[in-house]
Amino acid sequence: MVIAKSVRQQAILATYRETFPIRTPGAIQPHGVLVAIDPATLTITQVSQNIQLVLGYAPFALLGKPLKILLSKTQLLQLTACLDTDFEHVNPLKLQFQLQGKMQYFDGIVHQTDAAIILELEPTASAATVEFISFHRLVKGSLNRMQQVAGLQNFLTLVSAEIRKLTGFDRVMVYRFDHDHAGIVEAESKTDALSPYLGLHFPAIDIPPAARELFQDSPLRLIPNIDYAPVPLIGHDDEQPPLDMSRSLLRQASPCHLEYLRNMGVASTMIIPLIKDQQLWGLIACHHQTPKMVSYEIRSACEFLGQVMCLELSSKVNQTQLNYQVKLQQLQATLIETIVQSDDLTSALVKPDDRLLSLVGAQGAAVCLDQEVTLLGTTPNPAEIRELLLWLTVQAESNLFYTDTLAEQYAPAAAYQSIASGVLFLQISQVRHYAILWFRPEVIQTVQWAGEPQAAMVTDATGAMALSPRKSFEIWQETVHHASLPWKTEEIASALELRSSLVGIVLNRADELAELNTELTRSNQELDSFAYAASHDLQEPLRGIHNYATFVLQDYEDAIDDAGIERLQTIVRLTQRMDSLINALLRFSRLGQAALECKPVDLDRILDRVIRLMQVNRCDMNFEVRRPAALATAQCAPVLVEELFSNLISNALKYNDQATKWVEIGIQPPCVIEEQPAATIYYVRDNGIGIRERHQNKIFQLFKRLHGQKKYGGGTGAGLTIAKKIVERHGGKLWLESTYGQGSTFYFTLGQ
Repeated sequence: MVIAKSVRQQAILATYRETFPIRTPGAIQPHGVLVAIDPATLTITQVSQNIQLVLGYAPFALLGKPLKILLSKTQLLQLTACLDTDFEHVNPLKLQFQLQGKMQYFDGIVHQTDAAIILELEPTASAATVEFISFHRLVKGSLNRMQQVAGLQNFLTLVSAEIRKLTGFDRVMVYRFDHDHAGIVEAESKTDALSPYLGLHFPAIDIPPAARELFQDSPLRLIPNIDYAPVPLIGHDDEQPPLDMSRSLLRQASPCHLEYLRNMGVASTMIIPLIKDQQLWGLIACHHQTPKMVSYEIRSACEFLGQVMCLELSSKVNQTQLNYQVKLQQLQATLIETIVQSDDLTSALVKPDDRLLSLVGAQGAAVCLDQEVTLLGTTPNPAEIRELLLWLTVQAESNLFYTDTLAEQYAPAAAYQSIASGVLFLQISQVRHYAILWFRPEVIQTVQWAGEPQAAMVTDATGAMALSPRKSFEIWQETVHHASLPWKTEEIASALELRSSLVGIVLNRADELAELNTELTRSNQELDSFAYAASHDLQEPLRGIHNYATFVLQDYEDAIDDAGIERLQTIVRLTQRMDSLINALLRFSRLGQAALECKPVDLDRILDRVIRLMQVNRCDMNFEVRRPAALATAQCAPVLVEELFSNLISNALKYNDQATKWVEIGIQPPCVIEEQPAATIYYVRDNGIGIRERHQNKIFQLFKRLHGQKKYGGGTGAGLTIAKKIVERHGGKLWLESTYGQGSTFYFTLGQ
């Protein structure tokens, strides 16, 4: 649900700026030492003031000196080798220093900013390096349990328990941000003595925008003791910008944040950001009532579990969304079939009324065709709807507008907010004034906050509003008005798909074709709808043939001999086959129409999703996935590239008669292809049946199959054609190498 913020709170969030320089504080926490290094000369430019106390080096004696004073030759080589990549595979460096006749051991953690290499040293018990086997033992049990648990809520609860077991914190919470950036405690593991926070809401001002942005960019964050005295950095030149400490593990925390923790009764904390779909989804927040240090190895294990959690989280959330999406698609298919077969569009839409309402989960709807308004369910009256239509037509972008707080944006809606606090407006045709409105009623709910949200807002000496750490975290209740349940992404997509279908149907009506054609020339979306209409032109007679053949089989089975029944069954199978071919053709044609929305995409995350779906859909198939190296990031359209991998891997597994099937996905060094600039080459390799050389130029032809329809699981023969089209849309090339009886390798590029 939407939690409406007060005008006062909105004003604070709109004008608030972090006064403390959280990215460049110029100081660190005292449980370690920081050394800043010039990446060009490898000389020391800044050190933390406590370096003499911890390592025995006078700060000013190190400034301007080469880094070899602190690091061995081998360690220097390791560090310089990472300058153009990253330092993840060398962290932590195991360092030792002689201090007062005793050997002191440290973990050295390195990262690089635009202006400096930052080396942070944390004391540790020994110089022993944690091997992979030891790390695996730390996380193996947790990983197994995370993969086996069913249900999103159970999954989040398990994660909080596993992190607490691994770290020993008094409280571990999984904290999710809603669309207004307020926090919700979705899961919690704690000691019996602590009061529960599960289910409580924390206002967005508790974690201001600058802090959320920092969590998005920075790794795991630990504050072992909130009552520490900050240690300043020495060596900063006033003429140079301050040192960027965004990714620093020792970075000084904001005094406001420390006071906030102190008011909560927290003495130490650790935060693990949760990034889902490249956005900050939430946090794993760990609290302890006394100071607590957590080793780098344990923190690394927790960070790894957090990353795995994000992958599993996407899968579990996506599965829930997929189930709902399938349900909506089934409803839409039934509705469209009725519309296609009906001469009266209004009647087909509103009878029975529950279909149109269920399509987006609404309680009321208005079908507006020209000047005629037809109501179903609970709605405002026709006059109110006509006035609302004038406003919505102006507000709509790309033929769509939706909100769950209508009265806040359109004042007259306050008169009927109890039945229409939420509206979803779908404009089908501007020329014909065709539109559909869906309504949702006001949902009055009590939200439980961890303390009063407004308590963080105070008036400073000038009379301006400012933020202050809240003093109380006792449960505070707020009654939320003027809002409906929010519209889900799947519901918006369902409405847009309905529009595409309706435009296609309307295009088939001669009296509307000329007027709608002007919209088609202005809108790429209308062009896509025209392709959809073409598919209906073909599918409608097919559907009729299929249905009538089925009816004859059912109604006259006793009157038809076996040969006649077999012929009718053949007709049914052929219509189903033709329907699959039409859908494949439509998909292929759309690839050439839609504009690519390319962006930097982590191909390994896409590949993870594809493989997980393969493992679920092919649970009865024994196959191995090999991934020699990471695929890194590419500039591409993620949905299309996911389909590309899915088609290639699916074919690799389908056309394989080995007892143990395997598929390998990897990357080759950049090379020159057909006198074009260097391109990164990706490949999908298998141990399948292979392709004879004389057939290798034919497999990319649309609907070209080398085997019978029933062999190797059937199919339309369009998968490789679509894969080739996707690659070409990205400015790349797709080709193969294959040995009959031994396997095939498909290579492709995604442009330069």
